[in-house]
Amino acid sequence: MISKEQVSHIAKLARLELTKKEIEKMQKELSAILDYFDLLKKAPKPETKQKVFSGDNCLRKDEVISSHDIKDELISAFPDKKDDYIKVKSIL
Repeated sequence: MISKEQVSHIAKLARLELTKKEIEKMQKELSAILDYFDLLKKAPKPETKQKVFSGDNCLRKDEVISSHDIKDELISAFPDKKDDYIKVKSIL
């Protein structure tokens, strides 16, 4: 368990003024947090496998898509439209 002196020191570093009651409360809470970190340190770690990319086929090829090709699809998918424009709510 963390000591009251350590809590007071931490509070001083954080520029906090704690009452004796608050120091006791923080002592319990900080101890619980540190106990949880100890529990996490003891937990089994999953195996990690390094992935090595050779540079071949790890990225897709760039393709040029004309905005005119997808314009009609986008406008037709929008719920509120007029002619070749989409309607949105007024911001102002």
